[in-house]
Amino acid sequence: MRLRIIAGKLGGRTIFAPDGATTHPMGERVRNAMFNSIGEEIKGAVVLDAFAGSGSIGLEAISRGAESATFLEKDPLAGRIMEENIDEVSVRSQSITFHGGVRAWINRTNEKYDIIFADPPYNHVQLSTVVKLFKLLKPNGLMVLSYPGRGERPTELESVVVDSRSYGTASLAYYRKKDAS
Repeated sequence: MRLRIIAGKLGGRTIFAPDGATTHPMGERVRNAMFNSIGEEIKGAVVLDAFAGSGSIGLEAISRGAESATFLEKDPLAGRIMEENIDEVSVRSQSITFHGGVRAWINRTNEKYDIIFADPPYNHVQLSTVVKLFKLLKPNGLMVLSYPGRGERPTELESVVVDSRSYGTASLAYYRKKDAS
């Protein structure tokens, strides 16, 4: 399956996603709306693309001015395609990849991120793992969770839901980590 990077320095470039049910790439309309709602906040940000699949969200972030992106993907086929996409658009120097589960990354890293994109498989949203991602946000950091339709979403005490939007079968919830001061 072919996907398009929508805007920014890589806008119009084509990347690939695995065919079949291995991943569910975020639709172009939803991805564009998500990035437009973040606006200038993406510029210079250090981002985490959890459940990265093809890497389309992290690549869109880099295209729109993110300083760097860390891509986490457990599925071997999706991980291989993600690596090929990173090389295809020549952003290896701005990319860190991890081939393993999100929970494994959470347990091994001390990194903090300005923005976390969490787009878990719709057939297994893994809310307990998604909640653990909050600890990787910098104070005032933003996490965007993609989840199916009107499905369950976490409410975390250290963050505030600042926005929620639905696009047909996909919904996005935006969380802002409370400032530590």
